[in-house]
Amino acid sequence: MRPLRYSINVTLDGCCDHRAGIPDEALHRHATETIAQADVLLFGRVIYQMMESAWRSPRPAGVMPAWTEPFAETIDAAKKFVVSRTLERVDWNAELLRGDLATAVRQLKAQPGRGIYTGGVQLPLALAELDLIDDYEFIVHPRIAGHGPTLFAGLSRYVDLRLVSRHEFASGAVALRYEPSR
Repeated sequence: MRPLRYSINVTLDGCCDHRAGIPDEALHRHATETIAQADVLLFGRVIYQMMESAWRSPRPAGVMPAWTEPFAETIDAAKKFVVSRTLERVDWNAELLRGDLATAVRQLKAQPGRGIYTGGVQLPLALAELDLIDDYEFIVHPRIAGHGPTLFAGLSRYVDLRLVSRHEFASGAVALRYEPSR
């Protein structure tokens, strides 16, 4: 059974707007390793479109620092499933995941492989409600944003977690990895 892993960048005040983080080479390397641990990426429409517009090959030369290239190559090549009620079709090595979310994700998890990776805000909220996330990683950036979306707003219940690892980056960001206390 493949585990479903969730990873998100967040500021100290809980903002998870992708523009609020402090990107650097070490964090991109970490994100590349995280995505490479999965056989499948599971995205909602917003994250899918955001990632596709930033990382789909070919990318304009000189727009991104050279150290982002391994991440770009990894995410570009990855198999993707997209949960959306509004998109009629997807490409970029992706297919739409239709029907009941719980059933569809359980079917993905039941397949053999290394794992499933997800990111974003709305889809992970739905997955947490369904108790389908096996691993939570919060990369906490040393910044107070004062705005933006927050994680799990509207969650109907507590999700108790157990810290399983932490990694400090030279930038001051800290990756905290948790598993549910089931």
